[in-house]
Amino acid sequence: MKVLLLNGSPNPKGCTARALQEVEETLNREGIETESILVGNKDIRGCISCGNCAKSGKCVFDDAVNEIAAKFEKSDGIVIGTPVYYAGSNGTVISLLDRLFYSSHFDKTMKVGACVLSSRRAGSTSALDEINKYFTICNMPVISSSYWNEVHGFTAEDVEKDLEGLQTMRNLARNMAFMIKAIQLGKEKYGLPRNEAGTFTNFHDGL
Repeated sequence: MKVLLLNGSPNPKGCTARALQEVEETLNREGIETESILVGNKDIRGCISCGNCAKSGKCVFDDAVNEIAAKFEKSDGIVIGTPVYYAGSNGTVISLLDRLFYSSHFDKTMKVGACVLSSRRAGSTSALDEINKYFTICNMPVISSSYWNEVHGFTAEDVEKDLEGLQTMRNLARNMAFMIKAIQLGKEKYGLPRNEAGTFTNFHDGL
């Protein structure tokens, strides 16, 4: 069982990294293998709606997105970490997620997803909602915690003082580990849920 953690901050040792560290260490203690990747400092452009991925099964821009897609496919869960800018996520993270979720065609059903945020003061709940939407259109259970999945501070040292935030990260990781194990048992006994497919609503006919 494995979880992929993506750090969407350009700062490899900042507040987001400290929050993800708490999650990762707790997951490891719960017996979950992890891999952490820094993506916030990479040059990742947005989707151009070229449609190439429908033919090739991967994004036409062969960068970190395709590398992460391969790792995501083999993972049981994913944690997206991002700093909060103007009450939203880092633009690099959104560009990555748009392309990652649109271009990768493997089944994401029952892979678990979680968002981890860091903000100095406010704007975090709208960013949380922004990230969670990627999970909820892919049959992915969203992992919650004992509070919103966030830490507060301007530096990693500030986050050390946010005891409730760090506790929230640990509870998040324990919930994620439990959910992954429970889903694994459920798949072995019952299999994955059957999802209907093929209906695509389009109002081109004016109805």
